[in-house]
Amino acid sequence: MSVYTQLTNEQFSTFCQSFGVSFARAIPITQGIKNSNWFIQTTDDSDGEHSYVFTLFEERPATDIEKMAVILNQLVGKLPVAAPLALLNAADANVNDDNDASDDQRYVIHYQNKAITLVPCLAGEHPKQTTQAMCHEIGAALALLHETLQALQPSEDYGVALYPWAQVRDREIQFMPGDEAKLMRDIWQSYTDLPLATLPKGLCHLDMFADNTLWDLPASNGPQANAKLTGLLDFTEVSVDHYVMDIAITINDFCTTWGDAEQGESVNFDRSKMKAFLDGYQSKRMLASDEQRALPVMLAKAAVIFWLLRLNVIHYNRTEGRTGDNIMVKNPDLMKRLAAYHWSHVEKAQDTVYVLEHAVYKDDSRTNDVEDFKIIGVFTTEQQAQAAIKQLQAQPGFKDYPNGFHIDSYPLDQINWSTGFGG
Repeated sequence: MSVYTQLTNEQFSTFCQSFGVSFARAIPITQGIKNSNWFIQTTDDSDGEHSYVFTLFEERPATDIEKMAVILNQLVGKLPVAAPLALLNAADANVNDDNDASDDQRYVIHYQNKAITLVPCLAGEHPKQTTQAMCHEIGAALALLHETLQALQPSEDYGVALYPWAQVRDREIQFMPGDEAKLMRDIWQSYTDLPLATLPKGLCHLDMFADNTLWDLPASNGPQANAKLTGLLDFTEVSVDHYVMDIAITINDFCTTWGDAEQGESVNFDRSKMKAFLDGYQSKRMLASDEQRALPVMLAKAAVIFWLLRLNVIHYNRTEGRTGDNIMVKNPDLMKRLAAYHWSHVEKAQDTVYVLEHAVYKDDSRTNDVEDFKIIGVFTTEQQAQAAIKQLQAQPGFKDYPNGFHIDSYPLDQINWSTGFGG
């Protein structure tokens, strides 16, 4: 939310009047990196107060922003969101434009081929740190968002096109050290190898970082568990994608403690927070088994996407000659390190084989003695072993003993029984 396009007070006043808001002052917002944003203080606000956020979208076309307005209105009343104000006169949608505004442009002003919206401020603060309780709550909120937006069909008519990150990857990877380029390629290939066609999809936020949320935070001496979610922000990236990708993006920020410069800009991922998030999410929407298996790779891929996003902002600022104190650039190296952390866990899992066995228990009860035992096969992924069960469970013999299937994981090149045994 850096400020790239400069506006005069007269322009602010004219734009705000189009939404029925009396303008007093615009205060730049500099915490983000994509659009130009200001807090708007009205003539009814006291000093230091502001009632609205004024956004000039630097890259997204106005049609995308209109879709966003429909999405926000779908979520109002179910989640803490603020929908863009409607224009008092649809003709005001095209400022400095000779074309008439159609009815479906009533939330957006067109200015120099860019879109402008005015949105009421939500109460609350951006959290500097998150807790397990906050991760649980944002998990439940994201699941509710996914469920609620299923009503907008076909979803492709409401989501914006996904950014062509592969093009950014191909541009940036040629300038990377060899180890970084290999990391990015390996993660990308592992993502491509996922059973993507089986993973549930729908409208996703895709940018649910902590700084895109607001919370009623307790006083410094109060229990952090009492923090309450009061706002979800920045719906400009809503697209049709796999739900598990949206989950991974949100986990990556909410479950990571980012150290500041004095702390060496450390990257500390908290797996207990991730469990709390997933518990919260699944309290509203259960994850399919394919989604659970895909999550480790999705966490790494999500970090790669935001690594590329930050590199792309640097590239865009350089090519557009953007400079100044109001331009903020986030460190891409932090996302690279998070991607490497997640990839190390994926690689560890890849050094494991999955042995599928079948035991015939008396009366098909695992509490009874084993009457027969078969090793079905050894697989490189648990997903392949599960698929083998689906293939076999209707076959003669197996169908009479459905509780006999077992999948055991074994790390390669390790002794899995390190002691002797008695006769």
